[in-house]
Amino acid sequence: MTDSTIRAPRRATKDRKTKETEIHLDLCIDGSGVSSVDTGIPFLDHMIEQLGKHGGFDLTLVAKGDLEIDLHHTVEDVGIVLGGALAEALGDKVGVRRFASGLFPLDEALVEVALDLSGRPFLVYDIDPVSEWIGTFDPQLAEEFWRGFAFAAGITLHMRSASGRNGHHVIEASFKGVARCLRDAIRVEGDAIPSTKGAL
Repeated sequence: MTDSTIRAPRRATKDRKTKETEIHLDLCIDGSGVSSVDTGIPFLDHMIEQLGKHGGFDLTLVAKGDLEIDLHHTVEDVGIVLGGALAEALGDKVGVRRFASGLFPLDEALVEVALDLSGRPFLVYDIDPVSEWIGTFDPQLAEEFWRGFAFAAGITLHMRSASGRNGHHVIEASFKGVARCLRDAIRVEGDAIPSTKGAL
């Protein structure tokens, strides 16, 4: 490989500050899966670390939110910031594979994920949360995370749980599944934009 063909790592830095949350994120999508995450919500930290590890993303994320009111604002805004950073890091998406899908097991849980780096945000979320709570985390908020992420990233994302009795397993399988699909879809395999429109 010559110097002229070496591609710089795709990176983005995002900051978001509102009356509800303050978030800083550094993201490299051509990384080795090293993450440092502190949102004040231990289960969410664990899930974003899974996203980084299995997506091959290096990320540093610090979020401070109004957790004394509810987890909702922090979870949703973290999704928005992470999705926005992904969109920025992808740039014009020249050469990316674009589509990815798969079935992802975790013990008794099985989750199906399909996504398209389409530029057209859409979310189909058919994940049975099973549990009412996972530690201090309300699993219903996972849908809010993915909605914020998908719309900020400009991707079409479908997620369905086929089986599962343990809420932790179901949610974790979904995060790992999205991570692996993103890892596949963002892979550069050509030098053209994969769309008949000429843009994504």
